Amino acid sequence: MLVITASLILILILALPQAKGEEKININKATVEELQGLEGIGKRLARRIVKYREEKGPFERIEDILKVRGIGKKTFEKIRDRITVKDSTGEEREAMATQ
Repeated sequence: MLVITASLILILILALPQAKGEEKININKATVEELQGLEGIGKRLARRIVKYREEKGPFERIEDILKVRGIGKKTFEKIRDRITVKDSTGEEREAMATQ
C-alpha cells in the first residue's frame, strides 16, 4: 500500500510542471517576467512586447505579436499554442471592447 501511495505522489509531482506549462499567457496582460517563460523570448524581446503594447494598445489577435521587432515566424510558431489575447474565461479583454 505504501509503495502504491508513494508511486501516485511521484506521478502527481512529475505531472505538475507539464500541466502548468500548458497554461496560456495573455500577451495583453503579461509582465516581462511572464513573457520570458515563453520559448525563444528573452528579456529584450519581452520588454519590446510590453513596450509595443503600451504604445500601440492591446493585441487584437495572437498573430499581431509578429509586429513586434525581433519576433519572426519561427518564434511565433514556437509560442503560438502558449499565448492568447483573451482572459481565462475566454472573453476578450475589456480594453479591446472599448476601442
